Parts: sequence; C-alpha cells; structure tokens
Amino acid sequence: MQKHIDLLIERYPALLECKDSIIEAFYILKECFSAGHKLLIAGNGGSCADAEHIVGELMKGFKLQRKCSKEFASKLISIDPIRGKELSEKLQGGLPAIALDGHQALTTAYTNDVQNGGILTFAQQVYGYGKKGDVLLGISTSGNSKNIINAAIVAHALDLKVIGLTGQKGGELMSIADISIKAPSNETYMVQEYHLPIYHCLCLMLEDCFFY
Repeated sequence: MQKHIDLLIERYPALLECKDSIIEAFYILKECFSAGHKLLIAGNGGSCADAEHIVGELMKGFKLQRKCSKEFASKLISIDPIRGKELSEKLQGGLPAIALDGHQALTTAYTNDVQNGGILTFAQQVYGYGKKGDVLLGISTSGNSKNIINAAIVAHALDLKVIGLTGQKGGELMSIADISIKAPSNETYMVQEYHLPIYHCLCLMLEDCFFY
C-alpha cells in the first residue's frame, strides 16, 4: 500500500493533503471486498466516465495478471476440456464493482415514470442493488450533485458505507459520507484531473492486496 501512496504524492505533491482520506477509503474498500461484498459507483458527466473507468480497473487485471485459482481452473476443464482450458488461462480475477450510469432501460424508464425521477435514479439503483456491507462511491466535483446525495442517503439507510470523491469544498456529500477524499481544487476540470490518479492509486492498492 505504502509504495503506491508514496508514488502518488511524488507525482502529485498537492495530493499530500488527501493522503489520510485515501488510506481510510482503501481500508473501507478492503473490508468490503474481503467480506464478499461489492462496490457501487455513481457520477455525472466526466465523473460518470470515471465511474466506468474504475469498474474497468477493478473487474480485470490492472497491472497484475490475476490468474484464476488452480481449483477453479480444474472445475472449468472438468466441465469442458477445450473451452475450459482457454477460460482457465484467460479469465482474470475481479473485484465486484457496478457503475450505476450504464443501465439505460432502467434509468430512462424510471426518469419517465416517476416525478423527479432524474435525480432519483441512482437512489433507486442503490435501493435495488445495495446490501449491508456494500460500499457506495459517490463522485461529485462540487459535492452537491442532488442525485449523488439521494443515493448516499439510501445507502446509509441500507447500512452501506459511503465514500465521497469531491473537490476541495466537499459540499453536502462531505457531511453524509463516511469518508471524503477532497481533491485540492474547486475548478471542475482540475478536480477531475486529480480524481484519476487518486482512484488509480486505490485500484493499485486493492489489486496488490487481493491478487499479489
């Protein structure tokens, strides 16, 4: 863990002030995945793209190959010797993560059918997907995105931990989240530029923890 934090601060010295919150977020996520739970991620605009990006880093190999276990490989081959062999060689270990922006049939139906549904769609998804022990990562450069706040409220009602990834002010999300990682800027594009190395660092630490 420490090597990734040190490299992050070396490359982005301004993120020193985020060090403790990044480490705390890591431990929340480690506890979540260790217990077999999942991560839900929500964001708007560029933060929506970040949510998808994070899923991509967690659900397959990032820097490590993450080969499946010999036991699972044997099961695959016992079911189908040919296809199972290829699967056993190419499947990569994943940490279960879902980006809440990607379900267009659900989100458009809910937005159309429910009054104010546009700011409640993430909340509806958290209500449907969330189980005690899961974590919600809410990404909002201002910390005041209404749909993220609503999702965080539902998450806490379901006993999920909430991590906020915001700009320097933290916004309302800061008061709701269990931990807020506040990028040291209030300019939207600069906040987003800091968010990427922050979540890359978290993904690297988690990969080393579970797959090294």
